[in-house]
Amino acid sequence: MEDFSCRRLLSILLTVELLSLSNGSESSAKQECPIQITPDTMVLQYQSRAQRATCMPTESSNVKTIYWKANHRWTYDTEWTPDTNEDWDPKPVCHGIFNGIGGCHKPLHYTLYKTPDFVAISSVEDPGSAYEGMVLQLQCDVVNVAPAQDITIRWTSFRDNKTIDLMEGNDTICDKSEVRSPVSVSCTTNITLKRTHNGVNIRCEAQLNLPLAGGHHPPSMFSDSLNISVCYKPEINTTKLAGTVPLFTGYDEDLVCEADGGQPLNISWSYMSASGPKNSFNKTLRVSAAGYYNCTVSNPCGSTTHMVKVIFKEDYLPLIAGFVALTVIIISIIFIFIYSIYYKNTKMRRYSLKNPKLSTHNGNVAHNGWDTQFPMTKLS
Repeated sequence: MEDFSCRRLLSILLTVELLSLSNGSESSAKQECPIQITPDTMVLQYQSRAQRATCMPTESSNVKTIYWKANHRWTYDTEWTPDTNEDWDPKPVCHGIFNGIGGCHKPLHYTLYKTPDFVAISSVEDPGSAYEGMVLQLQCDVVNVAPAQDITIRWTSFRDNKTIDLMEGNDTICDKSEVRSPVSVSCTTNITLKRTHNGVNIRCEAQLNLPLAGGHHPPSMFSDSLNISVCYKPEINTTKLAGTVPLFTGYDEDLVCEADGGQPLNISWSYMSASGPKNSFNKTLRVSAAGYYNCTVSNPCGSTTHMVKVIFKEDYLPLIAGFVALTVIIISIIFIFIYSIYYKNTKMRRYSLKNPKLSTHNGNVAHNGWDTQFPMTKLS
């Protein structure tokens, strides 16, 4: 009988307590908790100078008590100061008890962060033996960073100190831990290699996406560069090596075989000469006979052959030059002949001596003592 009475009394007390809590919760939900935390957001770097957060009531007339709860401990004070050496996840909350509304609380948005010890990039496959069309998996390791869930990885590719956009649209997968204390994070991404990736350097960047910490964002940290060498089938430069090449009589012609292959290339020529098949292993081949010449370029990823047809063409330049010179000579002779006739007919006068007689001086012509007058008759 006494046990029953005790149980009944405990039940009544529990019911009253639950009703009290329910009423207090409803009251708290109807109005904002009248406390203010300064600052309301605290972002601190690991082992930095400690700061304090202050919790004060907005109205002091009805406050009963203010206290903090952090690290599962209560501090009956309006101020709370974290330990930047170990308070990774204290979950600080300011509580207040007020007349009329009962108890309420507000959290302090608190983050203690640590930049990585270092960032490293690597690939599962050997980046020096990659080939076109291969899927290359890149891995970025961020060592000893906190909080891991706020880390963002960016991939940057560049060539000759110029950034190029080759990683756009690549998904990055990270094994982020929910632990707030320092941990290591590994992130991976896959890229399908193209020949444009050859010679590219890739690095990864680790950035903590946090609210402003002391007026600035936590600094990014970069890995070293990983050089990518992509092997692909050679492609012969047909701009310098056409399919048909003219060969003028009496002259030799140089055939130049160049190719792009991303790896050390082997270049060879094969052709048929008067004495039989011939081979040459130079980039440039000097030819003096018509025929078919094959250039083959190979590397570990394949080979390409380009055939050149060399045809004889008569060199008409000397004939044209001789014809022009002969024409100039003929025109010059004709011009001189016409000019001589014109000059004789219009500029020259022909005279003959007829009945020469000595005569005295006349008044029209002045003579000295030695002059003799010869009569002349103008010829028509």
